[in-house]
Amino acid sequence: MNNNFYRKEISHFDLSLLASGKAGELSVTELEHNVILSLSKDDRNGMSHFDLPRLNRRVKASGLSVTKSNVILSLSKDDGREIRYFNGLSVIDKVYNFRLTLLYLLIFLSSITAQTSIWFPKEINVQPFTANFLEPKAGFLFNTSNDKIRLDIGTSQDILHIINQNDIFSFGADLFTYTRLRSEKDFHFPVETIDYLFGINASARRIFCDNEVGLRFRFSHISAHLVDGQFDKSTNQWRDGRIPQVYSREFIELFPFIRFYDLRFYVGLTYIFHSSPKEIKKEIYQIGFDYFATKFSFGTATPFIAYDFKLSGKEKYVGNNFINFGLKFGQFNKRGFSIYYSYISGMSVHGEYLGINENYSSLGFNLDL
Repeated sequence: MNNNFYRKEISHFDLSLLASGKAGELSVTELEHNVILSLSKDDRNGMSHFDLPRLNRRVKASGLSVTKSNVILSLSKDDGREIRYFNGLSVIDKVYNFRLTLLYLLIFLSSITAQTSIWFPKEINVQPFTANFLEPKAGFLFNTSNDKIRLDIGTSQDILHIINQNDIFSFGADLFTYTRLRSEKDFHFPVETIDYLFGINASARRIFCDNEVGLRFRFSHISAHLVDGQFDKSTNQWRDGRIPQVYSREFIELFPFIRFYDLRFYVGLTYIFHSSPKEIKKEIYQIGFDYFATKFSFGTATPFIAYDFKLSGKEKYVGNNFINFGLKFGQFNKRGFSIYYSYISGMSVHGEYLGINENYSSLGFNLDL
């Protein structure tokens, strides 16, 4: 089709006429092929029409369709031969789609206005999983079988809560340290090794009746280091024959959970996408629970028990068991203070002792977030 056919057209169309099928002598519903229109500002009456003599030279009037084929428009004779393609959509279709998009936008904006945002809330959205090792802790654990002490200094702070009725979404940050000390006379506590964790987190939680369901996501980095307390100055050697090694890992983890009243179950999946040494297994699998027996609370103290099983390892997987039970002072799902017994078996929790299996009991206390 040559450009001369539409270049000098002075016709344009009006949506109301096109929708009613009264555009000149053409019926929109009966036409099957392409409509060629030229929009022009020269139509004094502002009405739509087709230049039928010119149009009939090219195609049959009974063979045109707006709804089934492409509409080609030349916006005016002053338009520099610009052509617009609507790819099979009629003008009416485009008006309908615009209105539908506007409706969706209004619904979305109304849902946004129904939400409440809280910056730096006092509580975290998802309470730490009691027996999981990588949780924010602040306290001590004293081994019952040797002179080792674990000092935990960590926090998790939610930066933003978005509340929509029974749904709470959060975004926050994590900063943990796990330190192993050695108890010596004269109140000395040499530091042997320390592990650092920092990262970001996001969580979602839905509350229904006295129950809840949700998940927590983390993106974190861990590194471990031997410290001077592990170095024997008298022999100028590292204690136990272990020399410092590079240990770090970057990972993402996902913990979905469900809580029925006082009992919470969870599973955990961790993917390590970078590590040193590289022999560390890429995936970590976990399952566990914590139970706070509120029916047996006395005063502000609530008995609890928690268990976590973890599969992780270097070159081959090793099962790790963590059991905690004790008393928590304060609301069971809020900030408080805990005194508890802990049992750990499996691969060492400290990165510098990767590959060493340990089995020990501890007595501890913790300031709970």
